[in-house]
Amino acid sequence: MKIPRAISLLIDSFQKLPGIGPKSAQRLTYYLLHVPQIELDNFSDAISHLKKDTTLCSICRNIGEEDPCLICSDMSRDISTILVVEQPLDVLAFEKTGKYKGLYHVLHGAINPLENIGPDEIYISDLIERVKKDKKLKEIIIATNPTMEGEATAMYINKKLKVTHEMMQSSYKLKITRLGMGIPTGADLEYADEVTLSQALSGRRDI
Repeated sequence: MKIPRAISLLIDSFQKLPGIGPKSAQRLTYYLLHVPQIELDNFSDAISHLKKDTTLCSICRNIGEEDPCLICSDMSRDISTILVVEQPLDVLAFEKTGKYKGLYHVLHGAINPLENIGPDEIYISDLIERVKKDKKLKEIIIATNPTMEGEATAMYINKKLKVTHEMMQSSYKLKITRLGMGIPTGADLEYADEVTLSQALSGRRDI
C-alpha cells in the first residue's frame, strides 16, 4: 500500500530529529492528522519562526531574541565569573537553580573525534578571545557534561586557558574550576535537578 506523499514527507522529516525512529515518526504523523487545522497552522508557524526570531549572542553564544542576550546585558550579573556549558539547555538548567549569578559561555557541543567534532567545530576559540579581552575575569567554571566527550573538552579548555593566561603575563590569577560531586558520570546537565546542580556548583574544584 502506497501512503500519501504528504504523510511520507512528514514521516521522513520527523525521523531526522534526535531520538525519533521510524515507528515514533509514524505515530506522530498520524496523530497530527487528528489535530484541528488551526492548531496545525500554529505549530507550523512556530517552527517557521524558530530561527527567524532567534539569534546567537555574539558574546556568550547563547540563543536569545536580542544580541547581546538578556544575561550578557544584565548589569546585575557577576562579570568576574564565566560558566562554560555545552548547550543552551544547560543555561536554562543553571538559571532554574537561582544560585548562579555570573555569565555563561555556550560551546554548542563537545569534542568528539568519532563524530568529526574537533575544537574548531565548537565555540572554544570565542571563549579564549573573551578571556584575552576581559581583564575583570577571576574564575572560569567548566561545566561540560561528565561524559568522555565532556571530560575531553574540559581538559582541552583547561590547557588552552592556562597557556593563554601565561602568554598574557597577567598580574592577576585566573581560577579554573570544574563542577563538583553530584552529577553522575555519563549524565546530561539539562536533566539534573536544581538541588544537584546547586551542590555541584558549591563543590566545584580547581583543575
